[in-house]
Amino acid sequence: MGMTGYYILLGGIALVSWWVSSRLKSKFRHYSKVHLQNGMSGAEIAEKMLADNGIRDVKVISTPGMLTDHYNPKNKTVNLSEGVYNQRNAAAAAVAAHECGHAVQHAKSYEWLNLRSKLVPVVSITSGMSTWVVFGGLVLGDGAGVGMGYWIAVAGLVMMGLATLFSFITLPVEYDASNRALVWLKQTGTVTPQEYSGAQDALKWAARTYLVAAIGALANLVYWGLQVFGGRD
Repeated sequence: MGMTGYYILLGGIALVSWWVSSRLKSKFRHYSKVHLQNGMSGAEIAEKMLADNGIRDVKVISTPGMLTDHYNPKNKTVNLSEGVYNQRNAAAAAVAAHECGHAVQHAKSYEWLNLRSKLVPVVSITSGMSTWVVFGGLVLGDGAGVGMGYWIAVAGLVMMGLATLFSFITLPVEYDASNRALVWLKQTGTVTPQEYSGAQDALKWAARTYLVAAIGALANLVYWGLQVFGGRD
């Protein structure tokens, strides 16, 4: 598969990613109209879930933007986007509970979260340059006809492999956080059956964005692996 095939592959993955992302935004807009009967805001739901799990050292704060919600294990904060923090609907409940699911994982030393956290410093440095290192190694190898280019390309593949591993480790972390959120929402009766159904559907589509990213990372790794190893006799 040459560069044309690579661009077709990238285009296909980008198209699927765009479709899943569009569906996710559409789902959140839809479930943002399903107002909670208990009248609780996303922030109040997050605080309640933390308290119910015996977590007292995590703060719930508001952060600018849309779908910028995340849990920060370094300063122990559940960061909710402005819409989620203040809104009182099924989408806000789903996101708030999901992010608290990560806080529960952290409190319980969930192994996949610990592993992902260890990879963050390395991946944050190497992921952006890995493709260029592989490409540069291939060009150098073809131009100079020496083994140095090959080993540079292999080093790039290792960087790319770490990023791919990170993407796949992220999957159980995200799915587990959603499961913890949904179990808590259901068992505590915080939401009605209709609201629960909306939260479940929203989180399902959110998880699919991570799945597409992982598949894309793997496809990219396989392609460049074939370029590096396939060119050796």
